[in-house]
Amino acid sequence: MAADIALVTVSGQDRPGLMAQLTALLARHGAQVLDVGQAVIHEELALGLLVHLPQGKWADGLAKALQALAAETGALVRANPISAQDYEDWVASSGQPRLVITLLMRGVTAPVLNAVSAITHRQGLNIDTVRRLSGRLPLEQAANPERLCVEMRVRGAAGDPAKLQADLMAAAAQWAFDFSVHDDNVFRRNRRLVAFDMDSTLINVEVMDELARRQGVGARVQAITSRAMNGEIDFQESFRARVALLAGMPAQVLHEVAGNVHLNPGAGRLVRVLRHFGYRMAIISGGFQDVGNRLRERLGIDHVFANELCIEDGVVTGEVRGEIIDATAKAALLRRLAREEGILLAQTIAIGDGANDLPMLSVAGLGVAYHAKQLVRRTASHAISNFGLDSVLYLMGFSDRDIDQALA
Repeated sequence: MAADIALVTVSGQDRPGLMAQLTALLARHGAQVLDVGQAVIHEELALGLLVHLPQGKWADGLAKALQALAAETGALVRANPISAQDYEDWVASSGQPRLVITLLMRGVTAPVLNAVSAITHRQGLNIDTVRRLSGRLPLEQAANPERLCVEMRVRGAAGDPAKLQADLMAAAAQWAFDFSVHDDNVFRRNRRLVAFDMDSTLINVEVMDELARRQGVGARVQAITSRAMNGEIDFQESFRARVALLAGMPAQVLHEVAGNVHLNPGAGRLVRVLRHFGYRMAIISGGFQDVGNRLRERLGIDHVFANELCIEDGVVTGEVRGEIIDATAKAALLRRLAREEGILLAQTIAIGDGANDLPMLSVAGLGVAYHAKQLVRRTASHAISNFGLDSVLYLMGFSDRDIDQALA
C-alpha cells in the first residue's frame, strides 16, 4: 500500500507530557515512527519525528489533530511531506563514514565553533549532532570559561583528510584550543588500557635532568636530552651517555627525587576516574624504574616498565641494567600488554610528549601527544596543549557528569 511520509517537528517551551501527547496522536492514526530526535536547550524544545502512514491518513484528521495540539500547548508544530525518493536517499546516506571532533576551548568560543564548522563544511562534512561534555557554569564563569568541551559528530568522507587536519591545526594555533578527530566507532567508549609515558607526561619533570642538576652535570645532560627528545640523535646512545654522567651519585639522591616528583595537572583526577571505571593502567617510560615504582604505589598503576640504574655500595655506577626502553621497545611493550590483557590494540590509549613516544602513540587505538614537542604535535593524531591531563577523558567521550559520578 502506498504511504505518506512526513517529518513532524515540534519547537517551543519544553513542558512535561508533550511527547506523550504527540505520540498518542500518532498512535491513534496508525503512524509508524521511522526516526526520532530531541534536544532541550535552556528549556526550549526541538523535537522531530519522521513518520509514515497509510495513504490518505493526513486527510483523515491527523493534520488537524496536530494543529489542535499546537493551539493547546503553544508549541510550533509542523508536518513537512517527504518524498519516497528523499527517504530512500536519506537511508542510503546512513552508511556514510562518521567522525567525532572533540573541541577543548577557553575564553572566546564562538570564533572557535565558527572556524571548525566552516572547515568541516569546506570538506563536505555535515554536522549531525553537537553535545556539550563539560558541565554548566554560573554566568560569571560561563562568560569566560576556563574550560568548555563540545563533541561534534560529523557525517561524510573528508575531501582532503590531510588538509582537514592542517586547517584545524592552524585554527587551533590562532584561537588556542585543542581538538581531536577520530572515527566514531565502538572502540571509542570501549578502551580498556591506558599507557603513560612518565617524565613530562605523568609527572612534571625530567628525572634525568633533575638528577644531573644535583650531580652538577645539568647543562651537559640537558643538551643531550633536548636533542634526543626532538629526534635528532639515537635515544639509546644518548641515554647511555647521560647515565654515564651520573656515575658516583649517591643512590639516596635517586630515592629522594623519586619520592618527591609532582604529577602534572589533572593526572591524579584522570587516574582516579580510570580506576573507578575499571581501566588497566601502565607506565611505559624511558625514565627510571625507581620513580615508576613509587608512582605505582602512589596511584595504583598496574604495570611499570622503565630503565633500571645499576647501583653498587649505595652509589650509581653510570650504567643501566638490562635492555634500554627506547621508542621501539615502548611500542612493543604496548602490544605485549594488549595481548596479555586479552584486548585489541584499538582498545588501548597511549599518552606521551617526546619523539621516543611516537611509535607507541601510533599503534595505540588513541594516541595523545600531551604538551608535546613540536615534532610530536605535528605527527600525533591527537594533542592536548592547553589543558590538563584529565582532558583525555573528554577525548574518550566522558562528560563532566560521568566524571563527577566516578569522583563522588
